Amino acid sequence: MKILGVRVDNLTINQVLEKIEGFLADGRQHYIVTLNPEFLVKAQKDQSFKQILNQADLALPDGIGLIFAAWFLGQSLKQRIAGVDLMEKICQKAAQNGWPVCLIGGQSDIAQKAGANLKKKYPGLEINQNNPKILFVALGAPKQEKWIVENLKNIPSVKLAIGVGGSFDFISGQVRRAPRLIRFLGLEWLWRLMRQPWRIKRIFRAIIIFPWLVLKHGFNQD
Repeated sequence: MKILGVRVDNLTINQVLEKIEGFLADGRQHYIVTLNPEFLVKAQKDQSFKQILNQADLALPDGIGLIFAAWFLGQSLKQRIAGVDLMEKICQKAAQNGWPVCLIGGQSDIAQKAGANLKKKYPGLEINQNNPKILFVALGAPKQEKWIVENLKNIPSVKLAIGVGGSFDFISGQVRRAPRLIRFLGLEWLWRLMRQPWRIKRIFRAIIIFPWLVLKHGFNQD
């Protein structure tokens, strides 16, 4: 399905993990994007970013706003797949299957702290900077997605790359994630606003501009 001209794959987390196992077995390079409303707002003015999103091997709905948008447009998405949850699931699989991973981006030594916590949580996980099979990039959108597309071909060992935004902050313990009930209710944006008020412009795009664009699109379809 598409929302505001951006493809969104309608899969459960288990279906995504099955596809990832296939990606890592076929010898080719792949990249995944985890979409939130802010991505789709940015893509309306940045055609190269929109193209990158639409050409991804998987484009997953990370953001309750996409679930509501799909419903408003007369469709349904099976599940929200948060980037941080997907990253942890991939690392669990990587530990089981011997897939080296690499974390790049984030501020200061956040990547190192996140990597250390992941190794503690998933014994056997290998963090390999030189010959990784899976690459997690935390540079923020659209920078991380553009970086992946521009650089993936120059890192032949990597078979799967994924932009993970602020996931390192959560995994490292630098930022506390919203409680499970808050996430279930779709109010994670409010939690983050209270704890990180500097995010107000980003949250405004997600909870005001994005719904407005979806409303306009829905009415124009009728």
